[in-house]
Amino acid sequence: MNDLSRPPEAPASETLLNRVTREAVCLGRDIVEVAAVLDTLVQASEGQLAHLAEVRTAAATIEAANATVQGHADAVRGALDDTQEAVQDSVTRMRETGEDARRIAVWVQSVVGHMTEVTRTLEAVRSENAAIRSIATQINILAINAKIEAVRAGDTGRGFAVVAEAINELSRKTAGAAGGIGTAVSGLSEGIQQLRSEAESISTRADAVLDTAGETDRAMGRMTGAVSQTRGVIEAITAQSAKVAAANTRFAPAVARMASATDDTVTQIRSAQQRATALITAGETIVQDSVQLGGAIEDARMIALAKRGADEIGAAFARAITQRRITEAELFTRIYNPIPMSDPPQVLAPFTQLTDRLLPEIQEPILASDARIVFCAAVDRNGYLPTHNRKFSQPQGRDPAWNAANCRNRRIFDDRVGLRAGRSTAPFVLQIYRRDMGGGQFALMKDISAPIEVNGRHWGGFRIGYRF
Repeated sequence: MNDLSRPPEAPASETLLNRVTREAVCLGRDIVEVAAVLDTLVQASEGQLAHLAEVRTAAATIEAANATVQGHADAVRGALDDTQEAVQDSVTRMRETGEDARRIAVWVQSVVGHMTEVTRTLEAVRSENAAIRSIATQINILAINAKIEAVRAGDTGRGFAVVAEAINELSRKTAGAAGGIGTAVSGLSEGIQQLRSEAESISTRADAVLDTAGETDRAMGRMTGAVSQTRGVIEAITAQSAKVAAANTRFAPAVARMASATDDTVTQIRSAQQRATALITAGETIVQDSVQLGGAIEDARMIALAKRGADEIGAAFARAITQRRITEAELFTRIYNPIPMSDPPQVLAPFTQLTDRLLPEIQEPILASDARIVFCAAVDRNGYLPTHNRKFSQPQGRDPAWNAANCRNRRIFDDRVGLRAGRSTAPFVLQIYRRDMGGGQFALMKDISAPIEVNGRHWGGFRIGYRF
């Protein structure tokens, strides 16, 4: 006999369908987690690619700078070689000039010595000439006396008078010649004295030239040493620059290989991302098909709430058109006007004011109906969310991260989940995703959406986001 008190057992096919539905939901959650890891890997790899690009740029800059240094070092080394040659030539010329100056100084000193001897000789000549003048004067006096005596002697002394006159004439000429010699000797003595003074001055200058030449020679020697030392430093720089060039030659290909490997990794990860996205879509399709075939899942209540909300919003929009509160063209427009200074960007559409009036009375009760619900809001086919829940519709402040978490109305959410929710015409769509809460924070969520129809036209979708 059958026990009529026990409920009838569910057919095996129904139990299997329910299990498939549950496993599809769990699989979707796991795939989303994997996709999140892939997203992180892509971001990290792209960051590495960016850093490697910077490294390659820096390496190229170093290579160019090092080549410039090498070029400058070669130029400086060539200039130093020319300078060293010029300095050495100057040292040789300076030493030759110093030797000439020494010879001139010796010659000038010799001339000064000879002039001293000439001066002494002139003094002797002047002395002898003075004696001659004195003798001539005495002879002249004697001749005058002889003439006087000859006159007194009359005819007898006439011959003697002639001789006395001749002697007197000779004494005058002798005195005149002695005077001329004295004058010439005085002039010559003055000239010799001036020459001696000038020679002594030249000798002093020659000594100064010798001192200067010696100091210049020492300075040139120091300059030669400095040039040699500088050339040694330049050669060391050139050697180090060559080492840098060799290291950079090895480093640049290594960075290029690393960048190529990282780029290949990014390509593979992106391919895996695409496959993960396809798996997510496939899992969501399995859930939808299973539910439509009669499979039971724990999300049935949320599906019913999403459908109810979508129907109520569609009816409210239709009434607004009938009441001429908005035209159908305005309701279905896709023109969005940016709100200045908003960060993240917010936009306004011709229907935003209408949704601000109509949607809160539909959305807020649904939000409060289940503690798991984080948000519920309508989006158009482009993912534009005009009117959010009140808690997510705060005025924007100065902090973009705070704005991203608390000012989510008037935003366009054109990611995969947002666009599929707005564009799907299926009875419902169950999606699992990581919700960006701003500031680098993410929350694993379920998203149930149902299409919003207005007078037979697909306007968008009604989304309910809730926790696992």
